[in-house]
Amino acid sequence: MKLNYLLLDVFTRERLKGNPLAVVLKADGLLDDQMQAIAAEFNLSETVFILKPQVDHHTARVRIFTPAVELPFAGHPTVGAAVALGLQHRTTAVRLEEAVGLVTCVIETTDKRGGFARFALPQLPEPAGAAPSAEAIADVFGIAPGDVGCGPYRPSVYSAGNLFYLVPVASAATLRQIGLNRRGWAEVFPLGRHSVYIFTQTPEERDNRFAARMFSPGMGLGEDPATGSAAAALIGLLAEHSPDGQHELTLRQGAEMGRPSQIAIQYRKTEGKLVHGSIGGHAVVIGEGVLDLEA
Repeated sequence: MKLNYLLLDVFTRERLKGNPLAVVLKADGLLDDQMQAIAAEFNLSETVFILKPQVDHHTARVRIFTPAVELPFAGHPTVGAAVALGLQHRTTAVRLEEAVGLVTCVIETTDKRGGFARFALPQLPEPAGAAPSAEAIADVFGIAPGDVGCGPYRPSVYSAGNLFYLVPVASAATLRQIGLNRRGWAEVFPLGRHSVYIFTQTPEERDNRFAARMFSPGMGLGEDPATGSAAAALIGLLAEHSPDGQHELTLRQGAEMGRPSQIAIQYRKTEGKLVHGSIGGHAVVIGEGVLDLEA
């Protein structure tokens, strides 16, 4: 069996920045354990497999794997797959069947190898549990308890398909100085896959309003350069402290890893309730190849 694949950098216009992604095309012949093994072989934060849709007028069914687990939904594979399929089919919209539900993506190609994709969240974020104390969080990340919290935001737990602990910190400087104490991680962050999205406001930065970092030992990851599903969860907390109306902002992630990324966030709140959220970003193809799985 030979399968074509693409390599893309997602949430960036620049090659060798953003979050790398492998997109395996025409993957219907693969078994579950083969997909997992291929994702481990690529060893990227996620690998997405393109399959025939179950409904004819949809574009594709996609399955998303980290090196260790399958995910029902993830933002950077959705954006990357949408741009790849948009370029391949020369279309401005695709409908992707993901485990979390149908995801419709609007695409604007920028050239023959890149584009911008935006998708409405298939599942709006909801509170998903209790957050640990500031003292416990501070001990894990090597910061002072007083540096946990930012503006109106306090530690929370939200899910828009994947569960994340949302941890606001005082400043971009605090975000940069974070260190990890993995001992006791699962006890401090016991829910879901123990994933933590640390963020702060960035009023001094022109190109974005927030900055973030994501750590998820339970997904088989250390730090992730750009995490759309975490940004989707963050929309829930942002909306909680926002007035009614349409809100648009940019969040940066990955700079501390040397993989700067930008995630475009939109959400709308009506009569005190979050009614819409979307995630968007650029993606660029940086390579392609063939998987040779023949015995």
